[in-house]
Formats: sequence, C-alpha cells, structure tokens
Amino acid sequence: MQTTTLGRGGPEIGPLGFGCWAIGGEWQDLDGNPLGWGKVDDDESVAAIRRALELGVNFFDTADVYGAGHSERVLGRAVAGRRDEVVIATKWGNSFDETTRTSTGAVLTPAHARQALTASLRRLGTDHIDLYQLHTGDAPLAVGAELRDLCEEFVAEGLIRAYGWSTDDPARAAVFAEGPHCVAVQHQCNVFEDAPAMLDLCARRGLLSINRGPLAMGLLTDKTGAGSRGAKGDIRAVPPSWLRWFGEGGGALPEWVARVDAVRSVLTSDGRTLAQGALAWLWARSELTVPIPGFRSVAQAEENAGAREFGPLSAAQLLEISELLAPDRT
Repeated sequence: MQTTTLGRGGPEIGPLGFGCWAIGGEWQDLDGNPLGWGKVDDDESVAAIRRALELGVNFFDTADVYGAGHSERVLGRAVAGRRDEVVIATKWGNSFDETTRTSTGAVLTPAHARQALTASLRRLGTDHIDLYQLHTGDAPLAVGAELRDLCEEFVAEGLIRAYGWSTDDPARAAVFAEGPHCVAVQHQCNVFEDAPAMLDLCARRGLLSINRGPLAMGLLTDKTGAGSRGAKGDIRAVPPSWLRWFGEGGGALPEWVARVDAVRSVLTSDGRTLAQGALAWLWARSELTVPIPGFRSVAQAEENAGAREFGPLSAAQLLEISELLAPDRT
C-alpha cells in the first residue's frame, strides 16, 4: 500500500498508524472512573513499538493525558535514538495530575497550550512534534480559531511541523482547516460508525482522515464477547455514555455481537483476521484514511501491521457490508 505525506512537504507515513492510548496504562477521572485500558507492561509496550518500526509502521499517535503523561514517556523511551525514523502525533487540551494519574478537566487557554507543548516535548524526548492536535472535540469555534492561530506560531518557532483537531464535528474541523499548516483531522470512524460528512470535508480540504476507534474499542477483534475487558482500570468495564458497545463489566452487548457476526465472513475474507478486515474497510472507504488501532503487545502490533498485506476491501465487499448492516437486516 502507498505511503502519503503528512502535509505538503511533510514526513512520509504509511496507510496505518498505531494509537498509544492503551499503553498509557491506568488513569482516572475526578470521580475515580477508569480512563485507561487497564494495567500494562511497559517493556512489552516498548518492544511492540520497536516491532512496529521493523514492520514499517512509523506513525504513532498519543496524547499528553493518556496515562497522565505515561504514554508519551513510554513512546519517547521506545524511539530514543531513532527520532528520524518516526512520525509523532500528540494532543493537548486536558489538564491532569501525573502523581495521582487523574484527569482534571479541559483547559483551552493559549498559556496552557504552550505549557502542554513544552511538557510533551520533554516527555517524548524530542525537540519537535510532527502533528499537534487539539484534544477537546467540543471546544467553541472562536476558541478553536484562536488556538489554530497559536499553532501557526508553534510552526513558525519550529516546535511543531503541522497540526489538526481531534473532533467529530466537521464544522470545527473546518475552522482548523483554514490554517496553512493544518493537515489532518482525527475522528471516530469504523465499520459501525461511518463519517461521510467528515470524509467529504477531508476530500475537499486535502486533509488526512486519522481514524480513532477503528476496531471499535476491541469489538472488531477476535476477542469479541470475551471477558478480558472486565479488568480493574479498564474504561470498558465501567463504560461512559459514549461507549455504547459494552455493558457493565466489559462484556460486549448482545446486539453489537450480532452485528459483528453479521459481517464477520466478509471482513475475514481472503484470510484476514477480523481486526485486519476492519482496517481494510477503512482503506476501502477513502484513500485519505489512516486508521490508528491501539496495541499493548508485540502480537497485536504484528497482526495490525499485517493488514497492509491484504489491502482494502473491494467495492463489492464494502457494499455487501452496508447491506448487511442496514436497519431492516439487523
């Protein structure tokens, strides 16, 4: 599959990146609810990142708040001495306490943005960020415009190469797209959550579509229905309102298991695993998509990277899945 550039004259990335939320480990909100994916083995995370590099995946997306800074530290450790081989994206917009690993809420001031950028550079062990993204998806448009202009200042100072907004609202993404160095929008998109308006915006504005949740938080994997999501510290075990696929304890809800089963044979065609088929759906959906599946092990990194060998689903397969998921069929 072809590589693409992160903006005009920017670094090259492949059609796949890796999301680093899960490797941040355990963290929580102010009420003590989990925001991470449970316990992690940092050595395994580092090994997985380095294995991804061996397999040609060079784009890693994290955020300062993941694990209250821990994800950035792990990524920085993994790529130390290899900075010229990797393309790093991170995000800002949330405050947190590193000591207690607690997220303490959104902060959208220019002063905080500069402080957050300085801290991310330190944790990552680098002098620049390739893609800096606003992590507050519902920030007011006027605030977004102010922070977009601030990002242009960061570019001029050499602190970042490009920027984008992590949001599911095309109107907000369009505000950032007015900036000369806005190159991407990060948004939710997967087999069960298409995003035609956002993909249309990306096509019109020449933005990359960076897809978070490409495996539906693990629903679109061969562990569907397994109880592994019930572990302490896993957000899926105490799902917030937006996480509609799982019930208390982390089990996939029966109606969503049924949807997975309805499309399983198409997604696993030609020898793909279920996860590889879900990534193939995104590549078939648009040439601009760059899914960023999460990972916590070398085996997961290898499986996700292996999806590239199969390429996108065919147009006929894309249509078949659409028909299988039509309301009157499910």
